[in-house]
Amino acid sequence: MKMSGGVEWALHCCVVLTGTTDPVPAAKLAEFHDVSPTYLAKQLQALSRAGLVRSVQGQAGGYVLTRAAGEITVLDVVEAVDGAEPAFVCTEIRQRGPLAATPEACTTPCPIARVMIEADRAWRGALRGVSIADLAGDVARTTGVETLPRVRAWLQGLAG
Repeated sequence: MKMSGGVEWALHCCVVLTGTTDPVPAAKLAEFHDVSPTYLAKQLQALSRAGLVRSVQGQAGGYVLTRAAGEITVLDVVEAVDGAEPAFVCTEIRQRGPLAATPEACTTPCPIARVMIEADRAWRGALRGVSIADLAGDVARTTGVETLPRVRAWLQGLAG
């Protein structure tokens, strides 16, 4: 399974938006993550279309999460950015070539399709089981409880 780089940026943005009460401008998020504002704007728009963040207009505008971080899963973010299509699509290769099986003989998925479908389900289940709040908690545990408050202060212009 290969995900776009946008998934990583979108996840980082969602984590740093946890606990912010004021909207964070896209330009500030881009500066913080040292990424192109245009590139990050595309990821934020995808999150917005999926209803995970909302854009607040005006001088004090920016982005905020639309619901509690515990209610947004990693899978929600992945699907917002990269889409919900399965990683594997069976093209019924067994019905091709000189010894091709007939469509009538292919009433159930082949073993290859079954294992790939199960792997996709397991992968999605694992991502569905982790929330943005879980990620934020892990950041606090692994980098120190002061990390996210410092990030939030910087994003809101309260720190240098």
